[in-house]
Amino acid sequence: MVGVTWVSVAGVEFPDRVERGLRERWVAQGWCAGRGLYELFAERVAGHGERVAVVDGDGECSYAELGRWVRGLAAGLAARGVRPGSVVGVRVPADRRALAVDLAVAALGAVVLPCTPGHGRRDLLAVWGTARVDAVVTVPEWKALVDGLRPELPDLHEVVVLDGEPWPERAEWEPAVVDAGTPARILVSSGSEAAPKLVAYSHDALAGGRGRYVERVLETADGAPPRVLLLVSPATAYGSLAVVALVRCGATVLLPPGGERFDPVGALAAVGRWRPTHLAAVPTMLRRMAEQLPLPGEDLSSLQAVVSSAAALSPAVLAAALRRFGCPVVNVYGASDGLNCHARWTDPGGDVLRVGRPDPRVAEFRVCGPDGRPVPAGVPGELQARGPMSPLCHVGAPELDDRLRVDGGWVRSGDRGVLEADGSLRVLARIKQMVNRGGVSISTAEVERLLEGHPEVAEAVCVPVPDPDLGERMCVCAVPRGAELTLAELTLFLAELCGLERYKLPERLLLLERMPLGGSGKPDRRVVAELAAAAVRADGAVPLSGAAGRTAPAAG
Repeated sequence: MVGVTWVSVAGVEFPDRVERGLRERWVAQGWCAGRGLYELFAERVAGHGERVAVVDGDGECSYAELGRWVRGLAAGLAARGVRPGSVVGVRVPADRRALAVDLAVAALGAVVLPCTPGHGRRDLLAVWGTARVDAVVTVPEWKALVDGLRPELPDLHEVVVLDGEPWPERAEWEPAVVDAGTPARILVSSGSEAAPKLVAYSHDALAGGRGRYVERVLETADGAPPRVLLLVSPATAYGSLAVVALVRCGATVLLPPGGERFDPVGALAAVGRWRPTHLAAVPTMLRRMAEQLPLPGEDLSSLQAVVSSAAALSPAVLAAALRRFGCPVVNVYGASDGLNCHARWTDPGGDVLRVGRPDPRVAEFRVCGPDGRPVPAGVPGELQARGPMSPLCHVGAPELDDRLRVDGGWVRSGDRGVLEADGSLRVLARIKQMVNRGGVSISTAEVERLLEGHPEVAEAVCVPVPDPDLGERMCVCAVPRGAELTLAELTLFLAELCGLERYKLPERLLLLERMPLGGSGKPDRRVVAELAAAAVRADGAVPLSGAAGRTAPAAG
């Protein structure tokens, strides 16, 4: 029997696709607390209010101070109509306000849906429109953008603007009584679909299963609360560890100024200045930091581990990070759909395809064959996961749940892997059609769909091509209708006429006389990807049964 269905004030259903008995068992085993995020945070405030909760460009903020921010903000939001059942869109900078909004919304029994500054008009309409947000929290510099979206978001009744000062507490305000099995946060993931995927997590899945993962990767040698320097935005799926680290670990979260614009020199300086025990980043960030020569007075000695997630860790980056930071590298394999496993590396020659041994208190894994049935240890197949961190559902996309959830809540990853006889997990290949550009997932389907509207493009397939800096960049493999196409022309079309966000724009172009097809008559993406990779390596012509291919490199 599946779990209960929660319904937002706008009528959006959030069904729990995990069997109800499993959720109850995980609470009974102590793997989930069975309490809301705000209640857990309030216990931290009461227990060690003087401890530093967050450090950002405005200095230190203790748990007690952050607690006052949260209570004042929650009272103000409640006065503006946010209530249990609300879905609150958020677009604020990566500072203490991001954490305060998350916790304040949780205190009201509402659901928070954060977006990063990289999400422009197109993404915001898709994300907030699908979730039918009834309130949005933003800051003065982005209010005009949000106001411009209101005519196309009919359920949005309130836009709340924050400045840099906390709101006053209200004596009459009381936190909502929260069922820990109801949704608390929606993680946004591009995945392999044309529009961003919205994945709903309950309080228990965040503080319980996801909390266990955060607790393990942020372990300290002496058992003291960790200090984690977070180089990704708290609004991202990866960055959601910030609030989880507060409520689960009593951690100090360090948010460098200008968090949305990564600066390797500034990040290294922040390590010396703020003395974190852990640094959380994506592989591209680690590589760029490792390439920086040490400056006079540099001190990285506080680091006990570097955490890499959101993209595959290469052997070269592993070796460079171990050498540069002088501490273990924790490689996290995961996805917003509820997949998570990690390995701790000290050996630069380690097999990065090995991602550790799954923890059932986070998520257990199984490997299934083409018929959907589990296969024995040592046999490769599709990875599937289920456990206390399993999300509730995909918001506004029951077809995704029908396709990706099986057998009482197992999540189909779309990744190929193997469980070894000793229980360790190896991820062999990512199957999903996406480009991972420096830890940012970009859907190829979205760009392809837009290119269908270009008058001079007969066919187009987008594939990732290797890049020594970012790991992957997007290459458009296009058959023109006769006239010569240029990369500049295509990116202008996508950005100006289609409104595609800048970070999603393709950076390579391969022109083909005809598109290679597979046995089903569809474009053979494997062959196309091989052509694109070969063209990038040669930076010249690539033959395919008489079809010429020409590449145009990225502009910068």
